[in-house]
Amino acid sequence: MMRIARQARALYVDLSQQGVLRDIYHPRPTYMFARTDEEVAVIARHGSDLLDQGESIIPMTHAELMKRVPGLGQHVLAGMKVPLDGHAVGYRVVERFLAASGVVPQRHTAVEHLMLSGDRVIGVKTARQRIEADRVVVAAGLGSAGLVGLEGRLIPRKGQLIVTDRASLSGAALPGPLMSAGYLAAKRDLVLKQSSISLVIDPLTTGQFLIGSSRETGFTDRQTDVQTVSTLLREALLVYPALACQRVIRTFAGIRIGTCDGLPIVGRHPDVTDLFIATGMEGDGISLAPIIGCAIADMVLDRPARFDLQLLDPGRFKSLPISAG
Repeated sequence: MMRIARQARALYVDLSQQGVLRDIYHPRPTYMFARTDEEVAVIARHGSDLLDQGESIIPMTHAELMKRVPGLGQHVLAGMKVPLDGHAVGYRVVERFLAASGVVPQRHTAVEHLMLSGDRVIGVKTARQRIEADRVVVAAGLGSAGLVGLEGRLIPRKGQLIVTDRASLSGAALPGPLMSAGYLAAKRDLVLKQSSISLVIDPLTTGQFLIGSSRETGFTDRQTDVQTVSTLLREALLVYPALACQRVIRTFAGIRIGTCDGLPIVGRHPDVTDLFIATGMEGDGISLAPIIGCAIADMVLDRPARFDLQLLDPGRFKSLPISAG
């Protein structure tokens, strides 16, 4: 996943230079931090793996982090800077891709069934109409489960987030996001003594902060609650006390879609000809979207693969029975 993520970041840079994502993708560093000896070990392991992949990292003591991020709390023991990271807002990426492609989405038009002829997909059926197609790509998040036989293999994880008012009127208030070792541990399936909070403090280009997030496995509602939001705020204030000067203006929740083995599901359906799947990216969807879109396009158009995503192939599951209509 590190290799794929680094390739995805390079693609973002290329698309930005080509003009497709100009002013959408912004290079910026990421600052990872640890508050316990156990979390220091998590960051050290993550840094070692990044180095093995050829990534540039800068380990930092608390004093060095304080120089880069003034106002950081005393609870932070150490950290690491990843200088070549970047940032993009997901819905703006989608809007730019749609504009570049000329595709007109049919919104509020849920697909009810796939249309099959033998073992080949020939289109989709919606509440409004039947749409014939030579090939079909299912990239419907949790809704992919019933369409392509992924029940029990896709796992929803709710995340609650907070948006503050502006700390700066001239761009981001910090040089890059602050990411906890707890967030890394959750992604790497390491067991730490931690709550369901994986803290990230993200300085937006508007001068606001985005603070997240909870990781609530099995929840599909989009409601926030006082207890979780309060916990997020307490954690954030311990790490970056300067946030005490800000006001919360909005809270919201979204649903990440993970998988039973922790890997996205991308590729040809193992049993149905001309059917393709792209789902299960959990919190990495914005990062991976362009590279997975390119990979699926190559498959659909029978072009040579530009990216090696074989480990994400749906064929790793023994059977994906689907219901047709």
